[in-house]
Amino acid sequence: MPLLDPKNWQSRTLSGPRYTVTEPATGDPLGTVDLAGAADVGPAAEAARAAQAEWARLPHFVRAGVLRKAGDLFTAHAEELREWIVRESGSIPGKADFELHVAAQECYEAAALASRPAGQVLPSEAPRLSYTRRVPVGVVGVISPFNAPLILSIRSVAPALALGNAVVLKPDPRTAVCGGLALAAVFAEAGLPENLLHILPGGAETGAALVADPRVPVISFTGSTGAGRAVGEVAGRHLKRAHLELGGNSALIVLEDADLDAVISTAAWGSFFHQGQICMTTGRHLVHASLYEEYVERLAAKADALAVGDPHRAQVHLGPLIDGGQLTKVHGLVEASTAAGAKLAAGGRHEDLFYRPTVLAGVDDDTPAYAEEVFGPVAPVRSFHTVDEAAALAARSSYGLSLGIVTRDAARGLELAERVPTGIVHINDQTVNDEAVAPFGGVAASGTGARFGGEANLEAFTDVRWTTVRADVAPYPF
Repeated sequence: MPLLDPKNWQSRTLSGPRYTVTEPATGDPLGTVDLAGAADVGPAAEAARAAQAEWARLPHFVRAGVLRKAGDLFTAHAEELREWIVRESGSIPGKADFELHVAAQECYEAAALASRPAGQVLPSEAPRLSYTRRVPVGVVGVISPFNAPLILSIRSVAPALALGNAVVLKPDPRTAVCGGLALAAVFAEAGLPENLLHILPGGAETGAALVADPRVPVISFTGSTGAGRAVGEVAGRHLKRAHLELGGNSALIVLEDADLDAVISTAAWGSFFHQGQICMTTGRHLVHASLYEEYVERLAAKADALAVGDPHRAQVHLGPLIDGGQLTKVHGLVEASTAAGAKLAAGGRHEDLFYRPTVLAGVDDDTPAYAEEVFGPVAPVRSFHTVDEAAALAARSSYGLSLGIVTRDAARGLELAERVPTGIVHINDQTVNDEAVAPFGGVAASGTGARFGGEANLEAFTDVRWTTVRADVAPYPF
């Protein structure tokens, strides 16, 4: 029996309009979902708050069991869910498989959180027991984007639930199924009690209502830097925590001792994987001048050799961009860059939503596709002459998410990395990496620091409560 049946989505349960889920590769409809409006947030938050207390009181092994079962279900239903990720988000099957693997691992890692030590015994000046205890925040609001919809939802939903919270999830409407309804179906089958997970696919007004709702003390937001600033501002006015994982324009530094035979594949993956629609995408290639000309030539040849097409019906390297708006943005930045003097070494053209992997040479600080986050399959390449120059160029960005450094001297790479503000560093690898056990997050315009993984999830989704216990009532001077 299918886990996800579009026939079950037709009943009117939310106040927003009907929305047709569309396959970007073909424009064909995949199903119809109800969208949530701002009016739906309050009832969902209230129902979640009412259900949360009992869930938090359950023994830790009960919550852990639900999370482990959910992880198993992502694997058991992999074939069905893979097709949804491929068709709804334009992913190639390998990327969909990676999302499913990470989703299962996120659930297993979250299950382990349920039995983590809940606090510390503290010394005290008074004759009493003094200790801290981590307690659930209550209801967590999660706002997730379209590009890696399953991962970017589950990595907040799973730990929040495991730690005793309820969740209201607002996925991007363009990926309402694999970023929202799929999670609801998995957790329902895993035995999660009702009203602990609410799915509200909707637009900006729905997200704004979720951020402002007083019953939702913590917001976990993944999305653009512009939207993240707005979320953080509203959350600040309402005195609630907002964990912001935002955009990036990550650099790959290729030092003069790099092996070009090995690095070109790495470089292409960093810029072109999932059509460049990843916050960690390699947006700036900084290449030593001695390698620059050959690097551009070989990266362009690699780009020209990659197959672009419908990932559901053909074996391709790149699928479609998510929609026409994204296509307009990507192509506009490429055209503006060539008009500003950049050389188009490969790509720069498209058919429908299928954008060719693009290489731009001769870029500088004023080249739009180099200075801004493109969120498309575009690789701007710039040369440098010294390590000092490379460090300065890599650090000269408003973003600080991920950094890759390629060199035969790993110690030299680590030393260079210390000079670049960033949340993530990979020596001898490109910038796109993710593991459920690792912290994830950026600095500056890329967000508010590492939030996902292990201890970071404990910090994100619990509050620390100080408790003292005395044998007798404390005496005071008056």
